[in-house]
Amino acid sequence: TAPYRVTSDSGEELALRADMTGPIARLAATRYADVEPPLRFSYSAVVHRSVSPGKGEARELLQAGIELLGVPSPEGTAEAITVLSHALEAAGLAGFSIGVGDIALYPSLLDDLGVAAEEQAFLLDALEGRDFVAIAERAGSLGLDAESASLLGAVPAMRGDASLLETGGVLGERLAGLRSVVGALDSRVADRVIIDLGRFPRMGYYTGAVFEVYDPALGEPIGSGGRYDELLTRFGRPLEAVGFAVDVDRLHAAIAGEELGETGR
Repeated sequence: TAPYRVTSDSGEELALRADMTGPIARLAATRYADVEPPLRFSYSAVVHRSVSPGKGEARELLQAGIELLGVPSPEGTAEAITVLSHALEAAGLAGFSIGVGDIALYPSLLDDLGVAAEEQAFLLDALEGRDFVAIAERAGSLGLDAESASLLGAVPAMRGDASLLETGGVLGERLAGLRSVVGALDSRVADRVIIDLGRFPRMGYYTGAVFEVYDPALGEPIGSGGRYDELLTRFGRPLEAVGFAVDVDRLHAAIAGEELGETGR
């Protein structure tokens, strides 16, 4: 949803674009409707975001990114993560990691364990806000057996290397998709990956794997992306898709911070 809307002199509602994924999805379904997939787009564009009062955040930012349409996971997701990693290295960033999660994981667990819809809504809102304390407290009051309640409380805070994907039980079954993605990466890129099961970004179109770039020289995410396998259906061209965007100003700040030996500015 566009955070800024205005009305023109003629009464038309206009919006400042919040990202490039939607416009490119529409482009693929119209101007490129006769082009056989896969479709690969890259871009550099100014977008606008809502900000929190008093935090000094920029409303306008320059993004650079890609969109890969028509390649399913794990191959498509692995390609996007690989391009992201190689691009950051080429830009001169050295110490970054890529946090990878699955936006469908926690909702699937809630369904598997029979959690009521209203309780699911609370837990997913808390997950979006990364309020892990509230999640753990509510999970313990759902009337589930102790093991299930403990699992729901613990999963959002699970973060570590690829060995985390070898978990068994009901969680292990739901991690199969991420295992396939990480398994499709070459070792150089896979070494950059941190499994982050608490990743639950605010973009409403994500459907599966999601990822975010961190660097010790900057206390904010440098870029993010994920799968959006249903978005193009809205424009009449059902294609599986994945993409990412990098905040160019934050990338420059992280590179400068690395050169100065800074951590978590």
